[in-house]
Amino acid sequence: MQNRNISSVLKSVQKPGRYIGGEYNSIMKDKSKVKCRFAFCFPDTYEIGMSNLGVRILYDVINREEDIWCERVYAPWTDMKEKMEEYSIPLAAVESGDPLVAFDMVAFSLQYELCYTTALAMLRLAGIPIWAKDRSEDTPIIIGGGPCVYNAEPVAEFFDLINVGEGEEVLVEICRLYNRMREDGSYTREGFLREASHIEGVYIPSLYKVSYNEDGTLREYEPLYPDVPKKIRKRIVSDMDKAPYPEKLIMPYIETVHDRIVLEVYRGCIRGCRFCQAGMVYRPIREKSPETLCKQAKCLFDNTGYDEISLISLSISDYSRLPELTDDLLKWTDPAHVSLSLPSLRIDSFSEELMQKVSSVRTGGITFAPEAGTQRLRDVINKNVTEEDLMRSVGIAFRGGKSNVKLYFMNGLPTETLEDIEGIAELAKRVVGAYFKLPKPERPRGIGVTVSVSCFVPKPFTPFQWEKQDSFETLIEKQQHLKNSITDRRIKYAYHDAKVSRIEAVLARGDRRVAPAIALAVEEGAIFDAWDEYFDYDRWVDAFARCGVDPDFYTTRGFGLDEVLPWDIIDVGVTKAFLLRERARAYEEKTTPSCAEKCSGCGANKLGGKTRWCK
Repeated sequence: MQNRNISSVLKSVQKPGRYIGGEYNSIMKDKSKVKCRFAFCFPDTYEIGMSNLGVRILYDVINREEDIWCERVYAPWTDMKEKMEEYSIPLAAVESGDPLVAFDMVAFSLQYELCYTTALAMLRLAGIPIWAKDRSEDTPIIIGGGPCVYNAEPVAEFFDLINVGEGEEVLVEICRLYNRMREDGSYTREGFLREASHIEGVYIPSLYKVSYNEDGTLREYEPLYPDVPKKIRKRIVSDMDKAPYPEKLIMPYIETVHDRIVLEVYRGCIRGCRFCQAGMVYRPIREKSPETLCKQAKCLFDNTGYDEISLISLSISDYSRLPELTDDLLKWTDPAHVSLSLPSLRIDSFSEELMQKVSSVRTGGITFAPEAGTQRLRDVINKNVTEEDLMRSVGIAFRGGKSNVKLYFMNGLPTETLEDIEGIAELAKRVVGAYFKLPKPERPRGIGVTVSVSCFVPKPFTPFQWEKQDSFETLIEKQQHLKNSITDRRIKYAYHDAKVSRIEAVLARGDRRVAPAIALAVEEGAIFDAWDEYFDYDRWVDAFARCGVDPDFYTTRGFGLDEVLPWDIIDVGVTKAFLLRERARAYEEKTTPSCAEKCSGCGANKLGGKTRWCK
């Protein structure tokens, strides 16, 4: 940051290492040779943003272009924000220290709906108007991307351009278009956005008229011009073996959330959990080969010196060549004292072999996600795991030295009853029982089971996207009922704040009429809503009321099966017909096999991509 007051300010805030830049492997370029300056903003703290794999990949991809310079921007913590406002210090990029108004493109990665206020607060700190309609010809192009933009409507009018899907190719195409129009003299803000709308995966909200029915439901999205697409199809990277991946990582001066090598094994998911948005929107499944993964892992180890490699995907144990991959990695990681971690193991594929191979599974606790307390409800949500799977897995864990098991569940799922809630307590009790069934010499010392329960939020592009969310009062009642049902002191109970889930649902399922309330919340001081200590439910309720937004319209009302949905303008590949079939099967308590067992015709194969699953 370049400002005469910055040196004194940094001495008075927590963790000045968040703001100083100059990290090893960060990329600096000659400004005179750069035609497009790109600010990649992460609406959370430096420690979280530095650990985000998407930021790492896109920073590397964009900076491979000689005439484009991508720099990083993170949200300043509240102490720094106060000082910036006091001394009129604008939000700036980490690399150059230049303010955001000096950039051509300012892009935000929207990972979680409750980060919306932080993103808008960052624009305000930068001196950039938060509404797209208020920006001038010289204002940077503001871009939104990430998983939240599969329903971008609540924040659509804050962004000039929205990248739907994977960004490795499309962001470079956007910057090249900008450079070409600047060079040939044809650039105007309006003209650029019109041209950008022709790029697959690009959504320009200002090029659509949105109309509503008398009952408040959506009528249609109407393109303002004939050359503007009626629907925006998400972009994917077709061949993961050929996809660019960082060879170096920026090495922070301070501790971050994930100080390790993160190895992306594949994208997509062969499972079809009916509550899971990621499992639907990241289709089709595209794997990397063990050869590519080993090469990338060794390269990153040589260039960073990290002593841990985390293999990530939505469900790492579903990687079709996992035994081969772990064997190949262990050939050099064991001698180099590098540990492997597999953070997303499924109950039905946990094994003694993995316990022996993977060091992260040999130490500390372990987590499993049954999601529901009864088999009936697990069938409704298509979890496709049984109590027997769980008992087998915890038995392996206990024999392998685990003494602490964490179990993830949800409450408020469609068709859920109090019997299903009681089933969570019973399942946890049986896990404790499985520990005591082992001969004493085989047990680790001291048993602890933690039951962690979140509130169901019906998300776009899932079979449950039409469902209503339980009322706040019902969620509280269910949480209390479960608390009363847990009588074993060895079982700890933690649950998600139902107030947070209600706001999340409004932001996840809302339309453009929600935007004024988000803007008002920011004006009233909202920032870091994803952090418990800064989330203010009453401020949200007040903002909704003052802006005429009824939260129940997007939550407890549910949506009609023939209703135009706020996210219908987006095409993620998975068809609405498939989602409706899956919803019907849920109410019949019928499961659907994984993609590895049988193709269910979700429609994602139309997107192409190098995949062994789609038929």
